[in-house]
Amino acid sequence: MSVRSELIDVCHKVYNKGFVSAYDGNLSVRTSKNTFLITPSGKCKGDLLEKDLLEIDIHANVLKGNGKVSTEAKLHLIAYQKRADIKSVIHCHPVHATAMATAGLDLTKPLFPEVILSIGPVPLCKYATPSTNKLANSILPYIKYCHALLLENHGAVTFGKNISEAYYRMEKLEHAAHTLIIARLIGKEKILSMKNLEELIGLAEKVYGIKINKENFYR
Repeated sequence: MSVRSELIDVCHKVYNKGFVSAYDGNLSVRTSKNTFLITPSGKCKGDLLEKDLLEIDIHANVLKGNGKVSTEAKLHLIAYQKRADIKSVIHCHPVHATAMATAGLDLTKPLFPEVILSIGPVPLCKYATPSTNKLANSILPYIKYCHALLLENHGAVTFGKNISEAYYRMEKLEHAAHTLIIARLIGKEKILSMKNLEELIGLAEKVYGIKINKENFYR
């Protein structure tokens, strides 16, 4: 499957999963030429075709394709600039993760082993107006060590070494947010011990190749 077809496949997945509605969200992938394929502005992710994708440079100039570049391309490009290992960026508005972000909550406590192993801590970025440089800059305090972020009153963004990894991190983030909300409805979540966390961090690096600093989790 080509990179273009993979990106379109994931566009359809995030729409079908309800991670975006209407024209919301934007997805991108870094190409072998160090350019970027990105979804255009004002089009439903569930309806996109390969021909709709835009190829842009690091300054958001359109190199190939017809359509308007999303103003939130800035969010994607700053991530690519700061991390050479990031090959794909997905920004969505999944309901439960966005609900947590709107309530001013993050996912930085060690709660779910599978989240620690595959994503790590998920901080909350301070609110900034969508489509502005301030939104892109809101991820700067965390971009060096995080694979997923919540955007206050806005949504979520995930990063990956390919489009598939970025997508599954978004799916895992939404599942964790949903589970945590239910746990709080029926009682109180149990925070894992420091020993549990240290064991999981060791596994994360050994099995998943993810380096996680325990100091980035809050207890």
